[in-house]
Amino acid sequence: MKLSKEFKAGLLAVVAIAMIIFGYNFLKGENLLEKSRTYYAIYDDVEGLSSSSPVTINGLQVGSVSKIDFLNEEAKLLVGFTVKNDFQFSKSSIAKIYGGDLIGGKSIAIVPDFKNKAVAVSGDTLTSEVEDGLFELVNNKLTPLQFKVENAVTGIDSLVTSLNFVLDKDAKKSIKNSIVEFESTLNSLKQTTYHINSLLGDNAEKFGKTMDNLEYASANFVGVSDSIAALEIQPLFNELKQNLQDLNSITSKLEKGEGSLGKMLDDDGLYDNLEASTKQMEELLQDMKLNPKRYVHFSIFGKKNKPYKKPEEDK
Repeated sequence: MKLSKEFKAGLLAVVAIAMIIFGYNFLKGENLLEKSRTYYAIYDDVEGLSSSSPVTINGLQVGSVSKIDFLNEEAKLLVGFTVKNDFQFSKSSIAKIYGGDLIGGKSIAIVPDFKNKAVAVSGDTLTSEVEDGLFELVNNKLTPLQFKVENAVTGIDSLVTSLNFVLDKDAKKSIKNSIVEFESTLNSLKQTTYHINSLLGDNAEKFGKTMDNLEYASANFVGVSDSIAALEIQPLFNELKQNLQDLNSITSKLEKGEGSLGKMLDDDGLYDNLEASTKQMEELLQDMKLNPKRYVHFSIFGKKNKPYKKPEEDK
């Protein structure tokens, strides 16, 4: 049977179209000859995820993203992806967008939930999640630092402005004069240090002798201290203690009226007698002063002594 040219042209056209479709899907990561399962996930932002991006489980690529489209008027995104591996996972597994480094783009990682035994089937919608990529992490770290740097720059600018306002022409002149005076003070201190060094150098021998004398005096003082320490101090303290005890005993006896001195201290009659005797002695001296002839008689030819008469008391 001979085929016509028209049939051959049509057959070639069909084969070409089939190859185009197959190649297009292959480039998208889909193999029409291979059995696959399709799953969906809804995201607010796909973070740069594109069609044909890989889908992995524990780092192993098991499929690819098939389509990304808007879900509704709220601009939520519906992502469809195929899984060609026979590995089963539950309906509660998570479809997480990750990656976004300097070399590769975003990908989807399926995080299986082994606690749930309900197996996900083709057409199920998984829980979505987006992991921060390298740029997001760097941006999160650099944003606070950027604010701090901006605040620091603003503070420095304010400080410089304040200094320019405070440091007018007179203030700058005063600071300059202060620096000059400080430099002069340093020079004076340098000269003083030089003179002190010269003085120490010229009198080094005298200072050496002085230190020797101090060392000798210190040695003598140590000897005197040893001598004082060698004295028998304890017997002196014992004797002093005994004397204090004897004095306390004597004082106690005097307070109790024991002994002659104690009796004299406690005898009121003795005090009265001494007072009376003192009064009589005073009267006698007064009478001798007023009437000396009663007590002293002087005669050349002699005179008969007269008997003593008690003086009359003054009325």
